[in-house]
Amino acid sequence: MDYITLNNGVKMPIVGTGTNTYGKENNVFNGALKNEVPELVSALELGYRSIDCAIMYRNEALVGRVLAESNVPREALFITTKIPANEEYISSKEATRAAIDSSLKNFQTDYLDLLLIHHPIEDKAQLQNTWEVFEEYYEAGKLKAIGVSNFKKNHLDELKAFAKVKPVVNQIQINLKERNEELLAVLKEERITPVAWGPMKAEDHQKEVLNEIGKSYNKTGAQVLLKYQIDRGVIVIPKSHNRENQAANLDLFDFQLTAADVEKIENL
Repeated sequence: MDYITLNNGVKMPIVGTGTNTYGKENNVFNGALKNEVPELVSALELGYRSIDCAIMYRNEALVGRVLAESNVPREALFITTKIPANEEYISSKEATRAAIDSSLKNFQTDYLDLLLIHHPIEDKAQLQNTWEVFEEYYEAGKLKAIGVSNFKKNHLDELKAFAKVKPVVNQIQINLKERNEELLAVLKEERITPVAWGPMKAEDHQKEVLNEIGKSYNKTGAQVLLKYQIDRGVIVIPKSHNRENQAANLDLFDFQLTAADVEKIENL
């Protein structure tokens, strides 16, 4: 596994797994929670160590139990979770502290590797209060890194106006349907690492080209697209319930895209 060093010196795996449908009936986001998470057990067995979670996924405690019962040492894991931009969690500093404490309990740990604000907080006072609590827990060592998700440039500018600790990442949609190139340029300038959710989305005609490129490397089109992303410094968090696909999404480090193939992808 390769790692990216974030702007505070913390190292984050460049490939992780999403969990928003893990441990749920019919593998759907709103599905009822089950008592087992076989897809996470599989991911850990295959070598995934970055686990991307969120309070709104409703499965923190379930994921936390699987992680605690695994043979993977805590220090080898990189656990990310997210605080929703809902009144219940951001109405006061006390509410935000309670949410973080609850997540720590759910994951059966005394620290989280990364905590994000899941969506932009439009009320500037609430944004500042929430971030100040993030900074408080960061300084106390209970959060190893703090960041944001789905923030646009104006949201980042609002945060920058008062933040003592710079966000280490902005988790946004990055794929061939939603390239977000302008925002990626902003993140690069600000030394904020982009994390891609939905990294493998592409139109059918784009998938055809990716699959054709993949043939020369004995790789799938999905692997080609993930490789393209990580090679330009984008952390990816693909998600699959299929063990074979999970393994393929990690099998990215034994080939190198040619400049010509990169150009083909960028012109899709």
